[in-house]
Amino acid sequence: MSNTHNAPRKDLVEKESEREAVEEASGLSPRLIFETIRQNGEEELDRPTKALFWSGIAAGVLISFSVLGEAILRAHLPETSGRFLVENLGYSLGFVLVILGRMQLFTENTITTVVPAMINPSVACFTKTARLWAIVLGSNVLGAFAISAFLIHTPVLSPQLVAVINDLSHHATGMGAWVGFLRGIPAGILIAAIVWMLPSAQNNEVLVIVIFTWMIAAGDFTHVVAGSVEMAVLMLQGQLPPGAAVFSFFLPVLAGNIIGGTAVFTMLAYAQIKPEIEEDPKRA
Repeated sequence: MSNTHNAPRKDLVEKESEREAVEEASGLSPRLIFETIRQNGEEELDRPTKALFWSGIAAGVLISFSVLGEAILRAHLPETSGRFLVENLGYSLGFVLVILGRMQLFTENTITTVVPAMINPSVACFTKTARLWAIVLGSNVLGAFAISAFLIHTPVLSPQLVAVINDLSHHATGMGAWVGFLRGIPAGILIAAIVWMLPSAQNNEVLVIVIFTWMIAAGDFTHVVAGSVEMAVLMLQGQLPPGAAVFSFFLPVLAGNIIGGTAVFTMLAYAQIKPEIEEDPKRA
């Protein structure tokens, strides 16, 4: 009987160039993705306050194109039962601008800046994370209000389009605190999933962002920054009282996004690579 099956398997990849091609084709391992996010997170935590602030302002302004994109498609598409599946593609526009533009979006930081704190759970690291969260969230909201004031109080938009934006905004902010909180959890998971997948997207970044943010809109999930534009639009027109805006929409959705991005996705992602880190700390 032949001993072929018992013989050591010969490595079919002999050239270094071939090995590199195999490694590239196999993609990044979960540990390497985690390490990439950790390094990016540490860089963000050390950025100056002014840089974070203005980047957050820019993100708050640019995310308004998610609301505009969806409103424009709704205004021009015929009324059919499946119209919302097409119009929700417009929701992805603002996220493409913000994420590929490397602007500071709060919900991205529910994973990016949390990873360093999980690897190095120190008071200094938690303090840096809290500082960044406060600056970015505040500047995101400020940018959202600034662009909303421009859209509502200037003739840049047609009355028809303003009416559509108002309809979208009433729906987004009027579902109640508990529902808004629960629907914020899947949105937080999906944004964290985008951050996780981008390092291995291999020139498919736009497709990844569009698919996952389209799912947020199509699933009628809630996102605190994009929703802040809709909240601001109504508040600036006197159609949403401040108390209802803060306690029925903003804080519940914020909590849902944090739980989805940090407590669910980031913890699960860390759990799968933690044994490798504990086995060989130098590889983390």
